[in-house]
Amino acid sequence: MEWVAPVDVKMESEGTRKNSTLICAPLMADSVDQMVTYMEKAKLSGADLVEVRLDSLKSFNPGQDIQTLIKLCPLPTLFTYRPKWEGGLYDGDENSRLNALQLAMELGADYIDVELQVAHQFNSSMHNEKPAKCKVIVSSHNYQSTPSIEELGNLVARIQAAGADIVKIATTAVDVTDVARVFQIIVHCQVRGVPTIGLVMGERGLMSRILCPKFGGYLTFGTLESGKVSAPGQPTIDDLVNLYNFRQIGPDTKVFGIIGKPVSHSKSPALYNEAFKRVGFNGVYMRFLVDNVANFLQTYSSVDFVGFSITIPHKEAAVKCCDEVDPVAKSIGAVNCIIRNSSDGKLCGYNTDYVGAITAIENALRGLNHTSGSSPSPLAGKLFVVIGAGGAGKALAYGAKQKGARVVIANRTYDRAKELADTVGGDALSLADLNGFHPEDGMILANTTSIGMQPKIDETPINKEALTPYTLVFDAVYTPKITRLLREAEESGAKIVSGTEMFVGQAYEQFERFTGLPAPKELFRKIMARY
Repeated sequence: MEWVAPVDVKMESEGTRKNSTLICAPLMADSVDQMVTYMEKAKLSGADLVEVRLDSLKSFNPGQDIQTLIKLCPLPTLFTYRPKWEGGLYDGDENSRLNALQLAMELGADYIDVELQVAHQFNSSMHNEKPAKCKVIVSSHNYQSTPSIEELGNLVARIQAAGADIVKIATTAVDVTDVARVFQIIVHCQVRGVPTIGLVMGERGLMSRILCPKFGGYLTFGTLESGKVSAPGQPTIDDLVNLYNFRQIGPDTKVFGIIGKPVSHSKSPALYNEAFKRVGFNGVYMRFLVDNVANFLQTYSSVDFVGFSITIPHKEAAVKCCDEVDPVAKSIGAVNCIIRNSSDGKLCGYNTDYVGAITAIENALRGLNHTSGSSPSPLAGKLFVVIGAGGAGKALAYGAKQKGARVVIANRTYDRAKELADTVGGDALSLADLNGFHPEDGMILANTTSIGMQPKIDETPINKEALTPYTLVFDAVYTPKITRLLREAEESGAKIVSGTEMFVGQAYEQFERFTGLPAPKELFRKIMARY
């Protein structure tokens, strides 16, 4: 069965909505006036209901304030009065707290949230006189971890036995694979007709908040502003609705994402989700903060988890996770794209990095030399210095060698540089020696490390004085678009190529592999121009 949204929730854009999972705006405010202002904002931002966090109010007169809040709220209300012992702010008398929630029910609240620990006590005090309109959410919060599937099942049974109309479990993701257990519980509850809110806190739990419509979750929380959260890892309503196309997610929606660590900087969700929406493809793309790529791929083995972009530091480890590896990716020793075959579930790895980066570098050199694309590669015979010996470094070294360049690998650990240099037939040096490396003028420099990436934007892999021998400098980092390395290279007279060029170039092929449709190249360029 599918949840049907409560009749008092106004379904905006009725025709465009593919699920009944509600978006709830958690409101934390110092005063009732401020809370009412936030309620109006929540309505405008597209929320279905608001969670009124009574524990955030600096002064609170239950009889007067609850009535005012219900009367002035343009949306259905969920009242929560969270005590400190369950992660909230209230530190007073327990009876007063429960009496305020009971009053909210009597005055017309649509939902109230009661913690499992006190649910029996609360229900017995009601003497079965609960208003028919109000639904009781019985909640349990675990700020340390996500229990085993058996423990979660037992927890749900206890919450149901405590008189819940709606079950709420919020756990914490120690690893991204923890979310799978909560999805299992939501699906199990949905089959049994038990409305369930199942959310996993923290950055590793983000997908629980985005994919809940796919698995039948009753609601998710979305904040009015970035960073102003009532629990760790909450996205904004704007991101849910406009970045992740939340209203369009259903049981058949295919899941894609970028696997990395760190991954919060990635612009890939903006690129792919807008393109999916534009071409009418039923998919959602998100960030996966992953510690162990093999564990992630084994856990999310359903054919609904279709395709993944792989970024730092997993490009090499991901090769071993694939059932098949494209010959080019095998030669490079790194993959940046994995596709799951819909018929047999097998994983196939590709490398689209080198094409995007090398093409961008070649185009820039041709612009400098005023030559056409049909002439031999302008990289032929050039000394091409690659900083980094990881997955992206391998891709660029391979690509440059294929184009006839003489390749030098510079890396923090010389042994890794030597290993890659020997593989591609080049030379190696340690990163510490790069500042003094000046065998000739007209060289190409390509940084493939994360040095200079947000938030450490003041870092650079090479001194400015050492940049004069280079004709062109490329940086794979694209957040910020102009890194310190690129800024100083341009000041030193070099042509610069940003990581955005590589990012967009590799995304074309990934999009086509993900969807089987031609990449909307102009759209990709327009989206990236915003950043």
